[in-house]
Amino acid sequence: MNLGERLACGDETALAECYTSLGPLVRRHVVRLVPRHAVDDVVQLVFLEVWKSRRRFDPSRNLEPWVLAIARRRAIDQLRAEARHYRRTLPLEDHAELPAARTPDASPSVETACDVRDALAVLPLPQRQAIVMAHFGQLTQTEIADRLSVPLGTVKARTARGLRRMRELL
Repeated sequence: MNLGERLACGDETALAECYTSLGPLVRRHVVRLVPRHAVDDVVQLVFLEVWKSRRRFDPSRNLEPWVLAIARRRAIDQLRAEARHYRRTLPLEDHAELPAARTPDASPSVETACDVRDALAVLPLPQRQAIVMAHFGQLTQTEIADRLSVPLGTVKARTARGLRRMRELL
């Protein structure tokens, strides 16, 4: 009996063998999809689902693509959960609140705040997000990269370009 057949029959040693043989492949697949801090959790969820859904596996088919499909779905679930968490914990609008309108008797600091708000509004969304999260949300660039699920270098580039553009506008 091959590994897939043994797994489908409920052989617990087959799950251990599946983890040993496919675990590194699943990890390499998942690390490209989710932030590093979530990789171990996603890999664990993948093999938990492999075990729970073993009866749905067709032993006449190859085990590897089936496990990788589960890994992809769990990675997407993780990204969606983090996006929901991000929207709950750091709404961009709440951190970008600056005085709304200029008045003739506005102080210089209010005018400056209005100028900054107007300059931010002109920036493309990715640049604006990075700047607002860094300056108003007080997040590090690494934290921003994790929250947006983008590489650290991307956050650095967006921030630098956005600040350069704001300097031109102000």
